[in-house]
Amino acid sequence: MRPNFSDSSVDWKPVSSVALAAWLAFYVFFLIYAAREDSGFLALDYVNLVFHEAGHPLFSWFGYTLMILGGTLGELLVPSLIGIYFYRQGETAGVAFCAFWFFENFLYIGTYMADARTLALPLVGSGDHDWEILFGEWGLLVHDREIGGFTRRIGWLGMVCSMAWLAWMYVRNRRQERQLTPATD
Repeated sequence: MRPNFSDSSVDWKPVSSVALAAWLAFYVFFLIYAAREDSGFLALDYVNLVFHEAGHPLFSWFGYTLMILGGTLGELLVPSLIGIYFYRQGETAGVAFCAFWFFENFLYIGTYMADARTLALPLVGSGDHDWEILFGEWGLLVHDREIGGFTRRIGWLGMVCSMAWLAWMYVRNRRQERQLTPATD
């Protein structure tokens, strides 16, 4: 069953005006920071790197290809699982943050993908470049920059959509409150 993030059966916790302003300010500042960072590696990526590296041994049980892909899967799995927890709790701001975090991963994943032929990025661990191996295996190595650029665009779009969803949920909650409040003359 597909989750419906506007589902009225979920008891979404409202976000106050102050919390909405604080979260949106944080997201806007983060987007500015991300847009200005030339290296493609952001402060949050240090956290993501831990989950990336943990993903390799976690997915190694499923064969060589999934072990290599497991790094990327690991860094996407953690915000997804935390987001599912917040979804079940009806934590509007928590779901928005996890969605933002999930899509933020796409910025560096795209940078990493686009580096598959040039191999210029510093690597952790064995020194093997995950996306050089995967794109080589799949016959896509010559498309590394295009795929990486597309992946980065998905990240930017997803982060902006996460912010828009949070704002929309705020507006939706305010409308519901007005409908439930009796009019006074």
